[in-house]
Amino acid sequence: MQPLVAPAPALDPAELVRTARHAVLAGIGEEGQRRLSASRVVVVGAGGLGSPVLLALAAAGVGTIAVIDDDVVELTNLQRQLAHRAEDIGTAKTLSAERAITALSPGAVVVPQTVRLDASNATELFDTADVVVDTSDSFATRREVAAAAEQLGIPLVWGAVQEWHAQATVFWSSPPAGHEPVVLADLFPPGTEGEPPSCAQVGVLGALCVQVGGILAGEVVKLITGAGEPLLGRLAMIDALTARQHEIAIRPAVAA
Repeated sequence: MQPLVAPAPALDPAELVRTARHAVLAGIGEEGQRRLSASRVVVVGAGGLGSPVLLALAAAGVGTIAVIDDDVVELTNLQRQLAHRAEDIGTAKTLSAERAITALSPGAVVVPQTVRLDASNATELFDTADVVVDTSDSFATRREVAAAAEQLGIPLVWGAVQEWHAQATVFWSSPPAGHEPVVLADLFPPGTEGEPPSCAQVGVLGALCVQVGGILAGEVVKLITGAGEPLLGRLAMIDALTARQHEIAIRPAVAA
């Protein structure tokens, strides 16, 4: 797949050194690193999945990271939400995430959006994004995120974690020629998904959040740079209890 973002001008010397181990990767190189620097990624959620995604994107050299979350840091978050610290309790997660991102990547532009995403603002929040990452834990929010990304034709990197199990994929309503469009409704037809229990009810393995967050961040890097094969049309399913991972194909729904 072709790179999603045109490369920025030459990186400053400090960023060249900081990202040197990326720049020698086959498929990325110095040009790919400049593509990451020029990119703008919106991450919905700064919780269990959002935290490792944000940290990994910052470390990778993504130039502009917008983070959307309307919650504050609580003590129970610290078991899995690695962007936050004990001293951040009571602070907006977006501001805590901003601190963590800039500590890793001082040159990154962070756009904290301390708002609740809904149908009235999702399209505006995503308007300038190259990629959207959905790490939210409510299906109502996931529907709104997917609808806005589909309308704008932006690739949507999507993940979900509950208890010992996780899923990850890429949705894209307007992919490049030669690739079939796949959207959230192809995986979960409207009215079929239900509402999952909360982490407070059934728990979540913190280490699995880190694992899946890394997968999602990797998908973003691949889309931006054109490296590898994205998870478009494939759903990765992870069972941490058995340490097994497998895939199922997702195809566009066929109208009856």
